[in-house]
Amino acid sequence: MPDDNTAMIRILLVEDHLLTRIGLKTVIERAADLCVVGEAEDGEQAIAKAQELKPNLILMDVGMPVMDGIEASKRIKELLPAVEIVMLTSHDSERDIFASLSAGASGYCLKDVAPERLYMAIRSVNAGDLWLDATIASKVLCQYTNDMAKVNASEQVQEFNPQAKETGALAKAQQGLPEPLSARELEVLGLVVEGLSNQEIADRLIISLATAKTHVRNILNKLAVDDRTQAAVHAMRRGLV
Repeated sequence: MPDDNTAMIRILLVEDHLLTRIGLKTVIERAADLCVVGEAEDGEQAIAKAQELKPNLILMDVGMPVMDGIEASKRIKELLPAVEIVMLTSHDSERDIFASLSAGASGYCLKDVAPERLYMAIRSVNAGDLWLDATIASKVLCQYTNDMAKVNASEQVQEFNPQAKETGALAKAQQGLPEPLSARELEVLGLVVEGLSNQEIADRLIISLATAKTHVRNILNKLAVDDRTQAAVHAMRRGLV
């Protein structure tokens, strides 16, 4: 059991396959701070259970009978905006990914995720952060990069320049981070979003490669992400760049 200073994360598990649901519940409840408070096998049941149980977080499958997880997520967020949603699915199509994020999900994991990574996803999303599997994050970043290619170059320079942002908006974007990013780290983060390597960042900012690597490592730690792709997606979702 968690200690007195650790709040239990109450989870509603939404999955139409019984055996999968049993397996997920077993894995989830191995973690001392996680508890499955209810189960549902389709989107309509998920809405009813969410209203009844008011969980902290919902693990939601995408493809289900009666009502799919995307539509259920949209309706639940309208009714219970404080409830966080993590999509846990075998679907990795761009359509499902972007539809899920648009519906209000803050996490997207594939069902082959390792238990420890699933725990991390649940805890991160429950804390108000975004969590995407690395392969999912790559798809999101690729789409974002394609969209940005259509933007005027001068607008891109302004968008990725941290100093061009209003102080109030930037402070709001950094709310919830354990430690705010410095002005230089925000500048480096903008270059990470542009897709620059550590060496290219060092050349652009006229700093050493070691310094560039240190900035990138500090950014990953502060954003609580594992790689540059997730850092870029996280930054865009938060409005840091």
